[in-house]
Amino acid sequence: MHTFSLLAALAASATAIQQGFNYGATNNDGSCRKYDDFHRMYTRSQSLDQPGFTSARLYTSIQCGSQNAPIEAIKAAIDTNTNLLLGVWASAGQENVNQEIAALKQAVANWGPDLKKRVVGISVGSEDLYRSSPQGVANNAGVGADAATIVKYIKQVRAGLKGTALAGVKIGHVDTWTAWELPENAAVVTSVDWLGHNSFPYFETTKVNPIGQAKNLFFEGLSHTEGASKGKPVWITETGWPSKGPKSGQAVASTLNQQKYWRQVGCGLFGNRNIWWYTLYDSNSAQTDLSFSVVNADEAAGSKFPLACP
Repeated sequence: MHTFSLLAALAASATAIQQGFNYGATNNDGSCRKYDDFHRMYTRSQSLDQPGFTSARLYTSIQCGSQNAPIEAIKAAIDTNTNLLLGVWASAGQENVNQEIAALKQAVANWGPDLKKRVVGISVGSEDLYRSSPQGVANNAGVGADAATIVKYIKQVRAGLKGTALAGVKIGHVDTWTAWELPENAAVVTSVDWLGHNSFPYFETTKVNPIGQAKNLFFEGLSHTEGASKGKPVWITETGWPSKGPKSGQAVASTLNQQKYWRQVGCGLFGNRNIWWYTLYDSNSAQTDLSFSVVNADEAAGSKFPLACP
């Protein structure tokens, strides 16, 4: 391959339609995920019956258990030819954001060109606006951050990466449609290059939400985010249905319903829009009563249902 063609191919690899999963920094029991864990998970995602899962979304750039060492998921991605939507956790305050930026800078120093060709974007925050909204507060969703704070952090990330191999990488923020459409959050829309859309009809208990309505609810929520986007790209950063969990409104967690949601929502999006499914392996130690993973922890047991789209 000629040099120009090779460079074009490398550039295209990080700008093509993205299809992948979300990867937390910890295992479901709270233990830290290491290089070998991420390498194993990325390799498994690429061998699923439904092809094309070659991208990974991260919530933080800091390795679990360290102050500001780059998350080992990055090196595992480089070694497995996995694209990355990097994350900066934005609900833990200014000092944590400082450490996130330090981790990103160190990652650039460690892997420079190899990192640049794998990174498709950086998300500054994840559902911070929702958690700080009246709805999030009423739902005891946890600590969030308001629009002014998120805009400040976005500016800091851009400034911190200026002059590095990640300068110019598209920066966005991930949130719920209920947060994106709030007028007080319009400044975040103005500040980002893309909007991340998180949507879980299973949790939409204020609406009629059995599995038969899930597809309509998902696309209704997506239309709300797109309506607030000012024409900027909307990436689907989290969606899924649990195989295990309590009844949520009319929504029932089951493997059958998980498969229906995968086919009715996922299969039409895979290969057509940027999407990171929730999730390959469970990683939320605060939600042990729920399981969104589409594969069994025992690799010999395979996936929970046939993943190949019809």
